Amino acid sequence: MNLTLRVWRQKNANAKGKIVEYKVTDISPEMSFLEMIDVANGSIIVKGGDPIAFDHDCREGICGSCSMYINGEAHGPARAVTTCQLHMREFKDGETIYIEPWRAKAFPVIKDLVVDRSAFDRVIQAGGYVSVNTSGNTLDANAIPIPKEDADDAFSAATCIGCGACVATCKNSSAMLFVSAKVSQLALLPQGQVEREERVLNMVDQMDLEGFGNCTNTGACEVECPKEISLDNIARMNREYMSASVNSKK
Repeated sequence: MNLTLRVWRQKNANAKGKIVEYKVTDISPEMSFLEMIDVANGSIIVKGGDPIAFDHDCREGICGSCSMYINGEAHGPARAVTTCQLHMREFKDGETIYIEPWRAKAFPVIKDLVVDRSAFDRVIQAGGYVSVNTSGNTLDANAIPIPKEDADDAFSAATCIGCGACVATCKNSSAMLFVSAKVSQLALLPQGQVEREERVLNMVDQMDLEGFGNCTNTGACEVECPKEISLDNIARMNREYMSASVNSKK
């Protein structure tokens, strides 16, 4: 396959970025999207240029760091996959591919396709934890009975990898799908009850402080999420937040 890449290049957060065109040839349809960028970078380096900066780590759809906008879609045209799981067979020979970083105020560009997603870390630090007895007399988690429906819902919420596709896709750059997944995961489990009300209040407050927008129920976040996190989690978080807000005023 021979392709034309139109890639967002930006030296740093303060520099003005632009789209730069590159040609890549002899791309195998079986390559992953990141392997294709590796090939492009090899060609750029040979010519003495600065390679395209992009995040990557596991390349197995686990870490979420490979996030990028491809032809106007978070993680590209395939559903329920991260960018590293996207293969070049999804594209046609001779196609022009536009590659951009996430676009959100809370995710400033560091360089090229790399954005600062530490806002997510601060949201987690605000409440994404549980109290644990580390005295040596800890109780085996498997010894605590949990209804299967709750366990299944908690596990589904826990599959969120924090890639930020929901934020990048939302017209308001809302982080509510991400935050609601983290709130839901712990609110559904016995281990999460101690901080249940404090957690949702603190995490939502931090989300707002970071500059994320609000949800308007468009549903694009669920469609583009590589782990198919459900909008039901947002409804659950709203209920948790309302209940915690009322109780905090008593």
